[in-house]
Amino acid sequence: MPPTPPLDIAVIINDEAWPQTMEPLAERAVFEALKLSKAKVKGAAELAIVLTNDAEQRELNQQWRGKDSSTNVLSFPQIEPFGPVIGILGDITLARETLIAEAAEQGTSLEDHFTHLVVHGFLHILGYDHLTDDEAQIMEGLETRILASLGIADPYAD
Repeated sequence: MPPTPPLDIAVIINDEAWPQTMEPLAERAVFEALKLSKAKVKGAAELAIVLTNDAEQRELNQQWRGKDSSTNVLSFPQIEPFGPVIGILGDITLARETLIAEAAEQGTSLEDHFTHLVVHGFLHILGYDHLTDDEAQIMEGLETRILASLGIADPYAD
């Protein structure tokens, strides 16, 4: 079997208050999502994950989505939906304060919530979405399977 082409994940920390433990969690989440989504890396590929804060995330959300508020995760795909996984795949940004507040509200750890949102963001990079009920069911089902394989409870369970 030929070796798998490389996927380089750059974790960029724009807010130093993020815990130091997030980079390996992000990488593990992306590689597991890649494996269970059955997407194939077709050549050298790059992904950026930016760990930021609510202020920067709010600016990005305003600029790119016209929403004047922060949000937990944003994805900026640079490949065609469900197309070849090659080249610059895109960026995922995560807002620290929002993730901390959501994890507390949901009674989950910051690490598990972070992992979930990295998986969620990466699935958007690959082409998954949740605009319709059918799309949401497919995407959330895949997220749940990926998280279960990482030992994380279903975030969509009631």
